[in-house]
Amino acid sequence: MSRAVEESNRRMLRARDAMDRAYAQPLDIPTLARIAHVSEAHFIRTFRATFGETPHRYLQRRRVERAMFLLRQTDRSVTEICLDVGFTSLGTFSRTFRAIVGESPTAHRTRGRIPNVPTCFAMAWTRPSNFGEAPRDRG
Repeated sequence: MSRAVEESNRRMLRARDAMDRAYAQPLDIPTLARIAHVSEAHFIRTFRATFGETPHRYLQRRRVERAMFLLRQTDRSVTEICLDVGFTSLGTFSRTFRAIVGESPTAHRTRGRIPNVPTCFAMAWTRPSNFGEAPRDRG
């Protein structure tokens, strides 16, 4: 791997790490591009080539993953969880959640907690698709 590719990968990882740490904060492309020290257009193009999805979709998926956990492990309202993970609209949250997970946030909560299995299995089973499609059948 060339030095240029390694440096580009490091820059994209820096931005992705920022999204992982601050997923609930308002993050936009200009901010993330500055973190990666590249132009906005280059950032979007390179991020997608590196991770297989756009920065916006990655951030949405990361927020939905956290919401899935909170829905299963807490009794907080869907609206509270929506706002806590960084969405500003309950409608957008619900639509995005359904597109990624394949069910509404309420249905996900109703399905109940994950059985007592090793964490690695639970995480693999509950992780949403990164291809923007909800799984067809989970059981």
